[in-house]
Amino acid sequence: MSCVKGYVLPGLPHLVLTPDANPGWKKVRQAMDKVREQIKALDVDVLMIYSTYWPSVIGHQIQANPSPEWVHVDDEFHALGSIPYKLRIDAELAKAYVDTARARKLTARTINYQGFPVDTGSVVVSKLVNPDNRLPAVIVSSNIYSDRAETLVLGKAAREALEKQGKRAVAIAVTSLSNRLHEHKIDPKDDKIHSLKDQEWNQKFLEFLEAGRLEDAAQLSRQFHREARVNKVANFKPFWWLASIMGQSNLYTGEILEYQPIYGSGAAVVGLTPAARAARDLEFDEADPDVYSGERNVLGGNTTDGDVELDVELDVEKP
Repeated sequence: MSCVKGYVLPGLPHLVLTPDANPGWKKVRQAMDKVREQIKALDVDVLMIYSTYWPSVIGHQIQANPSPEWVHVDDEFHALGSIPYKLRIDAELAKAYVDTARARKLTARTINYQGFPVDTGSVVVSKLVNPDNRLPAVIVSSNIYSDRAETLVLGKAAREALEKQGKRAVAIAVTSLSNRLHEHKIDPKDDKIHSLKDQEWNQKFLEFLEAGRLEDAAQLSRQFHREARVNKVANFKPFWWLASIMGQSNLYTGEILEYQPIYGSGAAVVGLTPAARAARDLEFDEADPDVYSGERNVLGGNTTDGDVELDVELDVEKP
């Protein structure tokens, strides 16, 4: 098995720079510390990171600088301070990822030059779960225009690259659940999820993940996005990518290590481990492409091509 564990992790800079400012932030930081220890115990070769904090417009960009080093300042929370970083990248695997992506008709390229600004999410997650660079990483951008089919193919290309090189990986999706930040400056001690509706949908989504229902969560992510997010399309794509690279099924054991608000957003630390038996066999029947065949205007509402948007109640379970 090329992907032995998956995680959904938050990437806001508060977790590195000011975790003690709020008890909830501290709990999320401690959960990230647990993830670090869990990864240490795994027999893996690389971290595969998909970050919604790194948007791309033309195709998919993959970091291939073997040792990117800089000082990062978050564009939203620059007042919190700076984060010096030096990462370790598996450049060979990054190049192989580009090759497998292109073979599947995706537009992809490597990024390799000194001073390229590694995104906040990748820096934060790397600092917390892989601080000593014990494992190399491969980081891929989140294309803001890619639909579900394209994102699934991107995940399959990652898995193929791993298999060709005989490497075992931990897959990490860096994202929030609900993504509405507070519009005005708040005292950290007064932090809360932006709205009750966001809170309710976050909890519903976490129920799916805790039950190991990764494919169900991926299939329903559009509905979740409509209900609990502002129009930041990239944020629900990591569940498509994660399900694709790990295997599109509900054959997982889910673990919610923590869930707290960070400046209004839903910060969840979730682990997913492949299991022998599905929690529930409730996958939805939606297209499962192996090769990208072009934009089908899914995000624009066209449902005549087989990529049907589902509108179902998340909390209704069959006996």
